[in-house]
Amino acid sequence: MIVTACLAVVFLNGAVQGAQKDGGDDEWVHLPNKCEVCKFVSIEMKLAFEETGKTKEVIDTNYRFLDTKKTAPIKYVKSDLRFIEVVENVCQRLMEYSLHKERQGSNRFAKGMSETFSTLHGLVNKGVQVVMDIPYELWNETSAEVADLKKQCDVMVERYEDVIEDWYKGTQEEDLTSYLCEKHVLQEQDRACLEEEWKPEKKGDPAALAEDKKKKKNKRASGKKGKAKDSVERESPAKKKKEKKEKKGKKKKSKAPVDHVDASEQERFLSEQGIQATEPLPGQKTEL
Repeated sequence: MIVTACLAVVFLNGAVQGAQKDGGDDEWVHLPNKCEVCKFVSIEMKLAFEETGKTKEVIDTNYRFLDTKKTAPIKYVKSDLRFIEVVENVCQRLMEYSLHKERQGSNRFAKGMSETFSTLHGLVNKGVQVVMDIPYELWNETSAEVADLKKQCDVMVERYEDVIEDWYKGTQEEDLTSYLCEKHVLQEQDRACLEEEWKPEKKGDPAALAEDKKKKKNKRASGKKGKAKDSVERESPAKKKKEKKEKKGKKKKSKAPVDHVDASEQERFLSEQGIQATEPLPGQKTEL
């Protein structure tokens, strides 16, 4: 089946019409603002600190050829090394994001394939010929908006590294987004994007489907454990009955009379027990 170029362009325009404005071609590329950059920097930084905070690794700071005084080892979760690793890699984590042009505001930046390109990939997999200005090989390439998000992240992290370090070495009771973005980066500037949350409107949203798969996987794992427990509980009474039947059968077998016993074996048994075998008296039997 072949779809004409016009039909493909109409489909694409309909999918991304929410991202376009009346300003012309200049509005097609909508670069992230300072609020959006700070929002995703703080989100990824919190995730990185959460991931690295689960280890119980200890760092030994003693070096025999340099230090003469012994110092206690430092926990990795409280070390400067952890802070440096998170800060150096946080902007690279933003390269995992994709541009979802069908969404509004800061929600257009999210991990996973956008609904638009997911639909187009589905058509191609079904054998439909989709004609676009962008070559198929570049469909999964990093967009200009995401590249600019990473670029602005590098500048922001370098500028506010001391602020982030103060939060890290402090109590960390205050949320990093509030501490970094509201109190230092944005201050009196527009911070509306910090309140934006993505709520999927369509069931076919790839990002929403990815979250649903995780939830279903966790439910299945817990459900299998529950079923295994129930099966063990159900089988245990049946096993008990079976064991009782087997015991009864063994008792019956032990109580069953011996049909035939050899005379020599009987005499040997009586002699072992100290019982002398009696022989019948000669003569005819008389009945009383």
